[in-house]
Amino acid sequence: MDPSALSIPTPVALAIIAVFGYMIGRGSKWKPVTDADQARRELKRAKAVAKELETIADAVRKNLATHSASISHFKDRVCELGTQQKDAAWQELCQEAEEMLKPTLRLAAQIAHAYDEIRQQSNHLMSFTEVRTDPLTRVSNRRALDETLDTMFSLLNRYDQRFSVAIFDIDHFKRLNDEHGHLYGDTALQSVAKEIDTNVRDTDVVARYGGEEFVVVMPHTGIEGACVFADRLRARIEANLSLTVSGGVAVATDGDNPQTVLSRADAALYSAKAAGRNRVFRHIGGDIEPVCPEVSELPAGDCVKVEG
Repeated sequence: MDPSALSIPTPVALAIIAVFGYMIGRGSKWKPVTDADQARRELKRAKAVAKELETIADAVRKNLATHSASISHFKDRVCELGTQQKDAAWQELCQEAEEMLKPTLRLAAQIAHAYDEIRQQSNHLMSFTEVRTDPLTRVSNRRALDETLDTMFSLLNRYDQRFSVAIFDIDHFKRLNDEHGHLYGDTALQSVAKEIDTNVRDTDVVARYGGEEFVVVMPHTGIEGACVFADRLRARIEANLSLTVSGGVAVATDGDNPQTVLSRADAALYSAKAAGRNRVFRHIGGDIEPVCPEVSELPAGDCVKVEG
């Protein structure tokens, strides 16, 4: 068809065709998150939550059954000794009562722990609702992230249950928006969110932190494991999408709160950006250091190798 027949100047028409060709070529790897994809992920997460709740309930049920048997035996002993006046027998009963008290206290602590874990899993379930979901990327929003971190710190403070966080930021995102438009940028955000959400564990929480940043909360994960995950994800995004990300990792420690652990991860992310982008740094107390991928552009000795 002759472009002039549509009253469009030929240079403009050619430019439009070129832009469409470029978008198809560059954007072919970026697949927006569909409702079906979201439903499958939420079903998978819901199954994982149900399994966790079942495990918690089963453990409490078994311990309650054992404890109930101990109490029944103790009651029988009390009735038996009620007809006796032997001091030695009553002394033995007192010792049995003291021994029974120990598992009672352990069971009470376990039930309290189970309650906290159930609350954590409930937060996972609530994160499926729209009020806790980012409308563009369909991962958790800032509200869901705040609730998750509050729960994780409760478990850390009560039971020393460690966890790590990683912050990822799309490299040169402003340039991408300026050069290709905001719709193109939105598609990039959706693709990165989907790539992260696909590669985390069912128990991890992925949230959009703001703008082009995403946070992953990893329960029961130390700094080494979090670094392995973060750098593998960075490499996967580079391989599968037409962009790169930088990452910062930190582990929650005693005396931390949501703001301090996120601040350390963010500082590590800033160092990764300053070092050239498309890499991961970690914050370990007073020091920030790069995490080496399997093949690193950094000179030997300038990064920390983590074992996968």
